[in-house]
Amino acid sequence: MSIMKKIAILGSTGSIGTQALDVVREQPDHFEVELLTCGSNVDLLLKQALEFKPNAVVIGDTSRLPEVKDILFPAGIKAYAGAEALEQCVRMEDIELVLTALVGYAGLRPTLAAIDAGKHIALANKETLVVAGELVTKAAAAKGVNIYPVDSEHSAIFQCLAGEWHNPIEKIVLTASGGPFRGWSRDQLAEVTKAQALKHPNWDMGAKITIDSASLMNKGLEAIEAKWLFNLRKEQIEIIVHPQSIIHSIVQFCDGSMKAQMGLPDMKLPIQYAMAYPDRLATTWPRFDFTRYPAFTFEQPDLAAFKNLALALEAMDKGGNAPCVLNAANEVAVDLFLKERIGFLEMSDLIAHTLEAVPFIPKPELADLEASDAEARRMALESTTAWNS
Repeated sequence: MSIMKKIAILGSTGSIGTQALDVVREQPDHFEVELLTCGSNVDLLLKQALEFKPNAVVIGDTSRLPEVKDILFPAGIKAYAGAEALEQCVRMEDIELVLTALVGYAGLRPTLAAIDAGKHIALANKETLVVAGELVTKAAAAKGVNIYPVDSEHSAIFQCLAGEWHNPIEKIVLTASGGPFRGWSRDQLAEVTKAQALKHPNWDMGAKITIDSASLMNKGLEAIEAKWLFNLRKEQIEIIVHPQSIIHSIVQFCDGSMKAQMGLPDMKLPIQYAMAYPDRLATTWPRFDFTRYPAFTFEQPDLAAFKNLALALEAMDKGGNAPCVLNAANEVAVDLFLKERIGFLEMSDLIAHTLEAVPFIPKPELADLEASDAEARRMALESTTAWNS
């Protein structure tokens, strides 16, 4: 007998959100949508709401709320707008699982609100743990809330640990595709264009995460996320480049045995696993064919060419508010690169400068992190203005 799970999807119009709704379409006996949210892509949200008939929607663009209400009222769907409404709606009584697929720092407060309301979390917003890993994991433990990872690498680790929770981890190995510029020198990277950086060789993702993948910042953020998800030390986290993107990550146990999770690069698989856990639901998706992949290759990441990864690992080691500052500076840097206001390598320069400039706080509370985030963004933008003047 199938069990229907009622879910909220925060960021339903983004890459992860739309694929999560694909999963709901394919598994109509297992999932029911209670809440959908978006930032500015209101037109797509309206289409989603009329298809999935959630209890409510929340939009970021408050100017369009009257229009949204008019359209959704006949369907019996409530509509709200703004950050406060989002934090309130994730607390709705019927919601069992909240998929946080918002991009960047914006995911932190809604995730904390959902945890406070006792909702289990399917976490696609790695920045939440990058910025406030200690606060979030402590809150989840206090409320008895499970955090199910959606990132393919962390989902792989989670799957490898099933049945092994009592066994000590020696290390985890996060795999990286290497992005579109694997093997490039710094001189070559200096000439990278926005169009080139947005062409990932294996994965179809949103613009921000695609740029992070190209700069290897994404792998640094994933290392910080893994530290908090699996209670690891820095020396227990290894990053290796695996261009085929079939092995999604590896766990090595204290006896030297290693477990890997494999599959075609399709985000629907880790999304569905997190949403359906502990069950595996049957799918009709394409299957891996060994004859098409006669060899797997592995290599070390180039930390000298891809400074973003080195900066992220340093911030993880330093702790405190350093990862928060790193994340804020990176969000500004990626936005400026996408607007073609700074070059590819200048993203690293901007992040490094901001990490130096923002005062270090060893044991930050939520208010400290919010202040650090704002200060880092201000300093990063001011630095860019100064460079360009």
